[in-house]
Amino acid sequence: MLIEIDRLFSAAELDDLRQQLLAQPWIDGKATAGVQSAQAKRNRQLDEDNPLARQLGGLILQRLSDNPLFMSAALPKRIYPPLFNRYGSGEGFGFHVDNAIRGIKGVRERVRTDLSATLFLAEPDSYDGGELVIRDTFGERSVKLPAG
Repeated sequence: MLIEIDRLFSAAELDDLRQQLLAQPWIDGKATAGVQSAQAKRNRQLDEDNPLARQLGGLILQRLSDNPLFMSAALPKRIYPPLFNRYGSGEGFGFHVDNAIRGIKGVRERVRTDLSATLFLAEPDSYDGGELVIRDTFGERSVKLPAG
């Protein structure tokens, strides 16, 4: 099931988020990839221990927890902290299957991750490419949603 949640963040909040993220050090995205997905992952991401990643991740989790559509569709017991990914020219995350179970850094509990979410932080007309391509038993879908 695919759902779209409109505007977790206002335009002003998104501007602030983008400015904060631009100033951060980005690492190779393979740092959090599983064996299979590491072969397809060519991007950069914030280190999971980055203080801003933790702060903004907490804010995103709070917004999702406050969203009735998300909560009724996902019914989460626990949510894995968001990863912040960045794609430049020639980068991408090819066909892969997300890890089904992940450990949260600093926590001994392992979490099922059989539900994925993408929050676009840039407006679609501000970059070329960048569609999220979802392949399932019904075919392939390309998604490029408004920021927020």
